[in-house]
Amino acid sequence: MFRPLTLAIGLRYTRAKRRNHFISFISVVSIIGLVLGVMALITVLSVMNGFERELRERILGMASHATIGEANGGLRDWERLQREAPEIDDRVVAAAPYVQGEAMLSARGNISGALIRGVEPEAEERVARIGEHMIRGELGSLEGGRYRVVLGRELAAELRVQVGDSIILMAPQASVSPAGVMPRMRRFEVSGLFEVGMYEYDRGTAFIHLEDAQAVFQMGDQVTGLRLRLTDMMQAGVIARDVAAQLDGLFRVSDWTRQHANLFRAIQMEKMVMFIILSLIVAVAAFNIVSTLIMLVTDKQGDIAILRTLGLSPAGIMVIFMVQGVVIGAIGILLGTAAGVALASNIDVVVPFIERLLGVEFLSAEVYYISDLPSELKLSDVLRVGILGFLLTVVATLFPAWRAARTQPAEALRYD
Repeated sequence: MFRPLTLAIGLRYTRAKRRNHFISFISVVSIIGLVLGVMALITVLSVMNGFERELRERILGMASHATIGEANGGLRDWERLQREAPEIDDRVVAAAPYVQGEAMLSARGNISGALIRGVEPEAEERVARIGEHMIRGELGSLEGGRYRVVLGRELAAELRVQVGDSIILMAPQASVSPAGVMPRMRRFEVSGLFEVGMYEYDRGTAFIHLEDAQAVFQMGDQVTGLRLRLTDMMQAGVIARDVAAQLDGLFRVSDWTRQHANLFRAIQMEKMVMFIILSLIVAVAAFNIVSTLIMLVTDKQGDIAILRTLGLSPAGIMVIFMVQGVVIGAIGILLGTAAGVALASNIDVVVPFIERLLGVEFLSAEVYYISDLPSELKLSDVLRVGILGFLLTVVATLFPAWRAARTQPAEALRYD
């Protein structure tokens, strides 16, 4: 006889043909439920990871990993700091100066507020991916003293302008003239359009050259701050603080996680809630094993009594039925994990196929900026789901196995 004995008997019961076909049916239903639950949980977590990645990349197409500015206003001696930042800490890949302010834009009788960002195109390309989102013109078309502007697509649509048109920029800094105090106004030529895919940026942001921004906002040779690109974006806050601490002076530090903290906290909360809800589906499927084992215990009363009579302990009886439940659960979890990994890895193929088959569009490009269903499969999520399913399966086997262990041989064999 194989050793250990309880494992051998448990595996034999699992493989054996049952006289009661309803028990086999319930076992199959339990396996199918586990497969569907585990597959759904892995797929949903992967899709939410994909949405988080897409949002992060779209945000970082405009926002840098971190920014450093002086605590008391404009950043002076920024050229030296721009050179020193990558030298001080090798985790800093590049630094770029920027000037930021709010202004009113006017064209053809249309007026809209906007966030104006003055940049040096070459330096800016090293810290952000704005160039990848240009749909008309180039960011490099911005030249100091030429007074050109690159607008977000939605902002350009609001002003009803295209590349080559002119707009009037009105800064809040006032100019004193014989007619009185007047807002500063300057004509700019639209030299490009960009589309990040986030309404906040596409509707409310415009880029001009750093020198033009300094002139418009009367900043002299100062800038608002430095934008940093780091080797590890997930450690942006720590790295930025380390860099600021090594620079001479008092600086204000910010990073992309702080600027968009509410958005990413909401995503993490939704991910946690979805994990809990879908875990309940896995739990329901796992606890179907309870009914399977209870019916099996009732069906095997005679066998249990004989094993107890031959000297098998109650703990051994428990192990026999726990083995059967764990095997059923393991089959469902493994099949579900394989199906979930396959679906999550090919979601970009499966969803368009279903859309063509049903003639529907789940994420219309006219409504949603993210019109494709993204997916990012993480090993940690797969392991977490697999371990959770296995633990639930083990817990589900405890009560039926305990009932089997309490079977009294004399009572079970009385009518046999």
